[in-house]
Amino acid sequence: MTNRTADAFLFFRAWLSAPLRVASVTPSGRALSSLMTTEISADTGTVIELGPGTGVFTEALLNRGVAEENLVLVEYGSEFASQLSDRFPAAKTVQMDAAQLRKLPIHASAPVGAVVSGLPLLSMPLRKVHAILEGAFSHLRPGGAFYQFTYGPRCPIARPLLDRLGLKATYIGCTLANVPPAAVYRINRRRTRRSFERTHQYPLFNVQKNPF
Repeated sequence: MTNRTADAFLFFRAWLSAPLRVASVTPSGRALSSLMTTEISADTGTVIELGPGTGVFTEALLNRGVAEENLVLVEYGSEFASQLSDRFPAAKTVQMDAAQLRKLPIHASAPVGAVVSGLPLLSMPLRKVHAILEGAFSHLRPGGAFYQFTYGPRCPIARPLLDRLGLKATYIGCTLANVPPAAVYRINRRRTRRSFERTHQYPLFNVQKNPF
């Protein structure tokens, strides 16, 4: 059995056991991996990857010039986390729920310049998405970006939630070569760091259910 076939089998088995946690029945393809990492380079610094799965995006990040030791792989599934540790020994693999991201210990030589997310945000409760974004931006340096893909027609993060956190979403592009076709969005701060943190002093009220 080839590595690609083994990865597909592992991914499918994980999807069967937890379809809401695993974004797809198969790993993402090369076209989506390339689109997700198109703005990332060796100059980005440390990159946090959420839900790496079998490491398809991880490989793409390495191909973009990101040093393996500058990768922090946050994976909830034990089956994936174990494989990631073996495949990328110089990276820091952490088995944890991405909703606890704020508690993630970062001991990196370079600031966090990007978060790459393979998480199925559309299947998650709004408050969990809020916790993931809040945690991600607590680690991102000023000017850093959060990258998210979706199989849906719009940004998978609700506009009221973006407004609440002082963030903006920018459409990067779409690839029809992926199965299924997918789009990628970049999420950035649209206010100063101080303003962004002040927003978090208040609970998330009056945010409507994700319309997307």
